[in-house]
Amino acid sequence: MKFLDQAKVYVRSGNGGAGCVSFRREAYVEYGGPDGGDGGKGGDVWVEAVDGLNTLIDYRYKQHFKADTGQHGMGKNRTGAGGEDVVLQVPAGTQILDEDKEEILADMTEVGQRVLLARGGDGGKGNARYKSSTNQAPRKSTPGFPGEERWVWLRLKLIADVGLVGLPNAGKSTFLSVVSRAHPKIAAYPFTTLYPHLGVVDLGPGSRFIVADIPGLIEGAHEGAGIGDRFLGHIERCASLIHLVDGTQEDVAAAYTTVRGELEAYGAGLDTKTEILALNKIDAMSEDDIAEKVAALEAVSGRKVMRISGVAGTGIKEICGKAWDVVLEDRRIEAAREAQAGEDGWAP
Repeated sequence: MKFLDQAKVYVRSGNGGAGCVSFRREAYVEYGGPDGGDGGKGGDVWVEAVDGLNTLIDYRYKQHFKADTGQHGMGKNRTGAGGEDVVLQVPAGTQILDEDKEEILADMTEVGQRVLLARGGDGGKGNARYKSSTNQAPRKSTPGFPGEERWVWLRLKLIADVGLVGLPNAGKSTFLSVVSRAHPKIAAYPFTTLYPHLGVVDLGPGSRFIVADIPGLIEGAHEGAGIGDRFLGHIERCASLIHLVDGTQEDVAAAYTTVRGELEAYGAGLDTKTEILALNKIDAMSEDDIAEKVAALEAVSGRKVMRISGVAGTGIKEICGKAWDVVLEDRRIEAAREAQAGEDGWAP
């Protein structure tokens, strides 16, 4: 399946149907009077978050979505049928932005959430609406109101609890394949991962969280170097970050500061998230090298460094347990915030 996390689409709601000019024609009814019905309402354009999607690839091949026009009014006081709505189905985590990307129109965070993008035009009035004691045979009707049209951007930000960051070839994809059932591409060259992958870590009953693996960052990524930093948006919703540093490289401190610099340059609160720092690939290192590089990382980061190996499975259970503690605390805070919002909200 191909991955696409950004798409620009054109939406247009349907015009309202026109009102009808009609008069009752029936045997033995001398003055039937007006009986023109109203036009139907134009179709709306909705966007809905659905389960089972994790890409916007469908919107690469179709970018224009137009709802149906309402049916015109008819004689015998028949109102036209409303136009059929158009529903854009998107993955949970999709943001809807206006054409210039300055304003977020909606943030689709929950499956089943629906947002109206363009309202259909109202139907026009038939001549039966205009009859009065002084005008018993009106020939006036109104056309339907026009629908709305706009260009919008769909931007997907995957919903995950923990994000994996690091330089290319730091072992992020191997880590994800070990802790979950995900099968990302793994190879010994930079930028093997070209788009984000999700994996579910199962530590036991009721202890599950989602990990997002994104392409590696290099110096200058926020300016477009390498793959750039566009995929960092997929870890904005994470409770914590697991920062993997390749222990087999010469300068681990420089590798750490490079990634931290890119997170700070990107912003969006990534540099303030809880970070779990780990020295990876210790299965290919001697004890002296491990101790030396752990000391260097602790000196530059000011935090404790975990020692892991994705290939050998060393330290994997411990780092997942630490990540789960952070996720659990974040969920507790979020639940408390929602409960407080419910108490402060209006009640009849």
